[in-house]
Amino acid sequence: MTEFSVGGTKVYLSPVIDLFDRSVVAYSIGPSSSVGLTLSSLREAITTLTEGQRPLVHSDQGFQYQHASWRMLLDAHGMTQSMSRRGNCLDNAVIECFFGHLKSEIFQSGRPETTDQLVPAIEEYIHWYNTERIHTRLEGLSPVLDRAQALVA
Repeated sequence: MTEFSVGGTKVYLSPVIDLFDRSVVAYSIGPSSSVGLTLSSLREAITTLTEGQRPLVHSDQGFQYQHASWRMLLDAHGMTQSMSRRGNCLDNAVIECFFGHLKSEIFQSGRPETTDQLVPAIEEYIHWYNTERIHTRLEGLSPVLDRAQALVA
């Protein structure tokens, strides 16, 4: 989860990234860093799974990811939880890298001044990130193109 502050108001983004192609498969945006926000993005991510998929879900040690409702949702869908070590940002390198790119690239063309400007900018960025933004880790492909090539192979 990451936090934005615009016009004296905070906005939180809770994305779920698939490490296969680094695509954002689900996300929730809200006014607080609540358990409900993380549960919402996890529920959305679960809808993208195919029969029999039981992914490893990696997170930091935030209270949201230690909450009983988070763990019960994972268990109900046969998912395994993996938490980063306390104080080690390297364990969350992929999501931290995404947050860094998001924040630097979204504010390149000017800083949104209200949440009404910020929320659509985040949504547009995530769509662009998944469909058009090239990734060196994916050999110059976007996540959508990388997955499409992998499925053909």
